[in-house]
Amino acid sequence: MEADYVNKQIGRKIKDLRYKNGLTQQELADRTELTKGYISQLENGLVAPSVITLFDLIECLGSTPGEFFRETHEEQVVFSEKDFFEKIDEAGNSKEWIVPTAQKNKMEPLLVQLKGHERLEDDTPHEGEEFGFVLSGRIRLHLGDKQYVVKAGESFYYKADRDHYIENTTASPAKFIWVSSPPSF
Repeated sequence: MEADYVNKQIGRKIKDLRYKNGLTQQELADRTELTKGYISQLENGLVAPSVITLFDLIECLGSTPGEFFRETHEEQVVFSEKDFFEKIDEAGNSKEWIVPTAQKNKMEPLLVQLKGHERLEDDTPHEGEEFGFVLSGRIRLHLGDKQYVVKAGESFYYKADRDHYIENTTASPAKFIWVSSPPSF
């Protein structure tokens, strides 16, 4: 069973490199003096190449054995609560970085819980844009000299080129998703 897995992994990597180089199975077969049928079987994990054949294939595909066998870690796509990073201020309001590696991305999504009659710190103008979606409660968005009330089920979007902050003017807590682009930390 383990050999089948290894054969499939090798076959997938060969196929990926072939596609990357814009080659057909026939073109790769011609360059390596193998048959198109063998290349097909190899890419589907049905045969295991000899070490010499594998190294020839790797070389013909413009790679090296070191690059070919280097383990690449799959990028995390789904995040759960165990991945989140939470910061709670003195008033008990919380910001959760729901994608903890956001600083390397183009967006910074937060889950914010704002207690009644509380506000977040002022944010000075900066490059980028901000988006939010209110999950529960109601918030007041201060954007420059204008104010906007945003209720549960509504969203907001603006260029962050003015002073801005968010407050909860009600007694009930508010919860919202807030996304900054680019990340602001």
